[in-house]
Amino acid sequence: MPNATAARRDLPLSHPPPPTPPSYSPPRSRAARTPQYGVGLEDNLRDLHARLHQGAYRAKPSRRVYIPKADGRQRPLGIAALEDKLVQRAVVEVLNAIYETDFLGFSYGFRPKRSQHDALDALAVAIRTKKVKWVLDADVRGFFDAIDHGWLVKFFEHRIADRRMLRLIQKWLSAGVLQNGLWTASEEGTPQGATVSPLAGNVYLHYVLDLWVEQWRRRHAHGDVVIVRYADDFLVGFQHRAEADRFLLALRERFAKFSLELQADKTRLVEFGRFAASNRAERGLGKPETFDFLGFTHICGKTRDGRFMIRRRTVRKRMRAKLHEVKAELQRRRHDPIPEQGRWLGSVVRGHIAYYAVPTNMAGVRSFRKQVTQHWLRSLRQRSQKHRVTWARMNRLSNQWLPPARLSHPLPDVRFGVRTQGKSPVR
Repeated sequence: MPNATAARRDLPLSHPPPPTPPSYSPPRSRAARTPQYGVGLEDNLRDLHARLHQGAYRAKPSRRVYIPKADGRQRPLGIAALEDKLVQRAVVEVLNAIYETDFLGFSYGFRPKRSQHDALDALAVAIRTKKVKWVLDADVRGFFDAIDHGWLVKFFEHRIADRRMLRLIQKWLSAGVLQNGLWTASEEGTPQGATVSPLAGNVYLHYVLDLWVEQWRRRHAHGDVVIVRYADDFLVGFQHRAEADRFLLALRERFAKFSLELQADKTRLVEFGRFAASNRAERGLGKPETFDFLGFTHICGKTRDGRFMIRRRTVRKRMRAKLHEVKAELQRRRHDPIPEQGRWLGSVVRGHIAYYAVPTNMAGVRSFRKQVTQHWLRSLRQRSQKHRVTWARMNRLSNQWLPPARLSHPLPDVRFGVRTQGKSPVR
């Protein structure tokens, strides 16, 4: 089994042929035909275990569904069959233990004991402590739909020697998609929603991006270069504009070799960091630009004593989209008892606070809570023309059912220092 060092030296140089997807026919196993898998669960699991060992297990097509995105587009999801979910979950547990020793420190998405806020903390600390003057805000066009199966299998083969494990992965990749009762082959991509997809995406970008970035900044960069990646969302910070331009050109060429593409209208170089405000003022320009990452708009700001700090605000379009969902759902629940509405709204606000209540964003969190209360008031008043819902009563209901806006996260430096203990995962 090749180790991680060997895998890094031996990046593939030629494009392997993608596996040929087999034709699909309905599964014949008794367990797969059982409408309620929990009926006779032990027998069904033993049957699945036996088919796995005998090589008789067949992956089923994922069911294609679409969910709306914040920008109005539709995000395709693939809903895997129950047995496929069970097997994928077991495989991912095994492979995670292997790849956790290989993945680099600046990769945060879908990894054990790493969260979006860990990535946000790393980014904030890197920009504050390094000589970052430019930030490349990159967006990969349809990443999970563009993954090349041939390359992905080859990447797995760099680290996994068990042919049975590799055959399982190939079965899931070639299982195809069912949409409106029609089966189509999946010659590229891995379904978003499948248990194995986040790991597959991390493995793909580990070889295509992460190891390459490590080599690039070691060989070509003379100034500071930092990177933070969460799944297919990543930001790269540079000290020198010329190096940022060279990197972006090289990155486009690198991605093209592996069937990936940067989305032109969402990929941009932003002047940002400790020196951005003063540098732009010298050139007669306005305030530094902002960028969005993991739901937050990042803004160059200052502390009360004049030191540089990053201010984070909830991305406006995300807040508007969430409030629109709340309004529509309140219309559907308009005649439900107030306690039921209150419990549901409380869970919505609680989840929002748990993610967005970071230092410098409390005004946004309070605004979200206030607007939820306003939507609730309008909904209650629409119950009857003779409503008796005053603002005084509404405030009592809000205080009773909606949690108060309180900080849920410490300053980035505090948590980052405790987590890394002085070992930076961004450099």
